[in-house]
Amino acid sequence: MSSLTIEVETSSSAPRNKRLVQWVDEAAQLCKPDRVHWCDGSDEEYHAIIHLMVLTGAAIELNAAKRPNSILVRSNPADVARVEDRTFICARTKEEAGPTNNWEDPGIMKNKLMGLLAGSMAGRTMYVVPYSMGPVGSSIAKIGVEITDSPYVVASMHIMARVGKRVLDVLGEDGEFVRGLHSVGAPLGPNDPDSPWPCNASHKYICHFPETREILSYGSGYGGNALLGKKCHALRIASVQARDEGWMAEHMLILKMTSPEGRVKYFTGAFPSACGKTNLSMMIPTIPGWKVETIGDDIAWMKFGADGRLYAINPEAGFFGVAPGTSMKSNRNAMLTITRNTIFTNCAMTPEGDIWWEGMSDPKPAELLDWLRRPWTPRASRPAAHPNARFTTPAAQCPSIAPEWEAAHGVPIDGILFGGRRGTIVPLVTEAFNWEHGTFLGATVSSETTAAAAGKVGQLRRDPMAMLPFCGYNMGDYFAHWLAIGKRSSQLPKIFYVNWFRTDEQKKFLWPGYGENSRVLKWIFERCDNRVHAVETPIGRLPEANDLDIQGLDLSGPKIKQLLGVDVDGWLEEVPRIREYFQMFGDHLPAGLSHEVNALEARLKAVAKS
Repeated sequence: MSSLTIEVETSSSAPRNKRLVQWVDEAAQLCKPDRVHWCDGSDEEYHAIIHLMVLTGAAIELNAAKRPNSILVRSNPADVARVEDRTFICARTKEEAGPTNNWEDPGIMKNKLMGLLAGSMAGRTMYVVPYSMGPVGSSIAKIGVEITDSPYVVASMHIMARVGKRVLDVLGEDGEFVRGLHSVGAPLGPNDPDSPWPCNASHKYICHFPETREILSYGSGYGGNALLGKKCHALRIASVQARDEGWMAEHMLILKMTSPEGRVKYFTGAFPSACGKTNLSMMIPTIPGWKVETIGDDIAWMKFGADGRLYAINPEAGFFGVAPGTSMKSNRNAMLTITRNTIFTNCAMTPEGDIWWEGMSDPKPAELLDWLRRPWTPRASRPAAHPNARFTTPAAQCPSIAPEWEAAHGVPIDGILFGGRRGTIVPLVTEAFNWEHGTFLGATVSSETTAAAAGKVGQLRRDPMAMLPFCGYNMGDYFAHWLAIGKRSSQLPKIFYVNWFRTDEQKKFLWPGYGENSRVLKWIFERCDNRVHAVETPIGRLPEANDLDIQGLDLSGPKIKQLLGVDVDGWLEEVPRIREYFQMFGDHLPAGLSHEVNALEARLKAVAKS
């Protein structure tokens, strides 16, 4: 047993939850670790884990003068992103999982995983990580426990969730919790050397068992494959819990916007990867007097309050952001957040011991070590950082974090935004006619694939509500759940569809984006109070050109017309593609969405004839 392992042992009071103790004991008997460590969530524990990673070569301590208390971790090249093709929803039947999920029989898959997990932690420490998704004790929050043999996961969970003894105190003797068992799948014999990034290149499984609220993850140590509180619990399992209990677990940012007069509204927003979600959540507005603050950048849990409004919390405590493209221009607040106390993964390193990635600065550094530890100069044809390089950083450090970001009761949501990356057809901003129409807009979102998920980059795919990889059950039933939520209250948020990515004939963006998106948010803000006009069109309500604040922007009349215009012929061509897409859900597609596509076609044809 390594003395380095002994260094991270800390004392903690014995857990009182008998089911938890029994489950941990069963996992230890199965995985055969050298030691079991119950995480207490203390700063001392976090620093001990970081120290262990540095001493074992798993992490590099960055220059303390440039990035205090920060490290760089380089993963195995075979383990760099979510692996969607190895992610399974093990519902009772394939139909319950639905056509957009990979399904395996739960009994067969569990038996397979039990075989892989047997002895998988030999030579390692088993860490037990009790965590709360959401402020500890919040009525909207949920508790989970992750068992893992990865110090990197433990350190990351310290940042991404609320971890340790205080969670066990709230869990009590008989509280419910989501069970997550994770192993990198790389057992060590008595004399085996360890790898800086242990993983299993041959076998990777990220499996969810919705009925029993379990997650089993094997073979990968990266991101959402291994940080089981994030996508696995907070979306795939939580979406099932939300369906069963009448609330919403969504892949959405949450932001607070304040007008010059001091009026406040809260918006959520669902955007597929590489569509500017993190940038929007930390935006610095360009319009005088307006302020945007951050509640969360990735996930929103929403429940109805006593007043009939939807209240949202950010279930996470940190940001797990894509690094490439993040700069002082694109996201100043993110850059300021990651100045300290941050874990960087698969970034390049400067000779001075700092990190770098593509898009971070111009000009590029004269020399670097790339994410594969190779010398790099600007003349190299390869990128220095991996396209999916990441930063893991505490949300509390963000300069734009709102004072109420951890409010136990959540914040009341005034508007919901959907957005994708479309060069044509979709206008800059569209307001839905009502909740059912808004659900239709969200269900038909499409965007380009990105490096955040394994697979080809640049292909267009439907990504309803940005939940395609994250819905834990049949997405047709998920749409039905959205429609059912709409029948529960008359105080629902308005729904909008935005598209920052319209291009001209030369494929250049028509809209400047970044902080200028605040101009669109201003119109949305004022539409929530019916303070500005909107034009009724076949696809929804659009701004009048005079109601969109574009003062100071270099936007000609033709550009504005293109940004806010409705391409009737283009939309008529889109209708059969939407119908074809909806066909995959069969009998699970709610009638309300069939009605919406028929109504859209009728409105378009009426305009085409006039």
